[in-house]
Amino acid sequence: MHADEVPIDVELVKRLIASQFPDWRQMNLRPIPYTGTDNAIFRLGEEMVLRLPRIHWAAKQPETENQWLPLLAPHLPLSIPKPLRLGASEFGYPWKWSVHQWLQGQNALTVPVNSPKEAALTLARFVSAMHRFDNTQENALPDGARGVPLQERDSETRAVIPSLTGQIDVETATSAWEDALAAPPWNGPPVCLHGDLAPGNLLVSQGRLSAVIDFGELAIGDPACDLMIAWNYLDPSSRKVFRNALDVDDAAWRRGRGWALSVALIALPYYLESNPVIVSASRRTISQVLSDFQQAPDAASGPTTS
Repeated sequence: MHADEVPIDVELVKRLIASQFPDWRQMNLRPIPYTGTDNAIFRLGEEMVLRLPRIHWAAKQPETENQWLPLLAPHLPLSIPKPLRLGASEFGYPWKWSVHQWLQGQNALTVPVNSPKEAALTLARFVSAMHRFDNTQENALPDGARGVPLQERDSETRAVIPSLTGQIDVETATSAWEDALAAPPWNGPPVCLHGDLAPGNLLVSQGRLSAVIDFGELAIGDPACDLMIAWNYLDPSSRKVFRNALDVDDAAWRRGRGWALSVALIALPYYLESNPVIVSASRRTISQVLSDFQQAPDAASGPTTS
């Protein structure tokens, strides 16, 4: 999926396991089809999953998750990955890698929930718990790419819109993006963010949301970043339930819609030839954002920024 990604195959992973965790070397290892883009995923036996960063920007994810997921888990209403061991660079593989406990469930991209409104309430509780987590302790979470002021994404987001002419309504997309930029910025302390809340990072079990995975973007910043799940997963009716449960003000809602739009706009052309699942999800998100924006008060005039 990336021109400069590191090649990772079963033989390499077997060598890493045999060298670093020899007690597991006889266990069955198999690659797992995964729509994510940062890590190669392998299942080890029936109870474990391996995550190996495939691209340089994901190199610090194993250490971040290993440190913070055990601290977060007791405070969250959904299951999250449980780190078991941290692997090291070896045999030409350049980075640390992680072993987590396998979480049962199916990807929310492919399996519907029984009640979208119940899912919206569950997600609201999860987001609220994330944002309440105390990140001021020693060795606190750093700032990340997610949760920054939207103005820091303006150049990249605005540049990609013309390339999608004929695929999306570029005029409305521009207006929706400018509306998000014009929203009052977050002026509170930075909060703990999942940073990549999307259906591909949700698990469904017995018709209900059961887990949130992939905390690779875990950081602190503007809480509006985690609101993007409202457009990349929820339908209009459950979106209202989600917003009401969180009591989100207009400024944060507009910034959250901007986050959903920006991430989808940038992903669509980047993964056009390599990841059809992300492309389809991005198209849906853009459609949801533009429809929601057009129905919002004063959307017709649309604020502009220089």
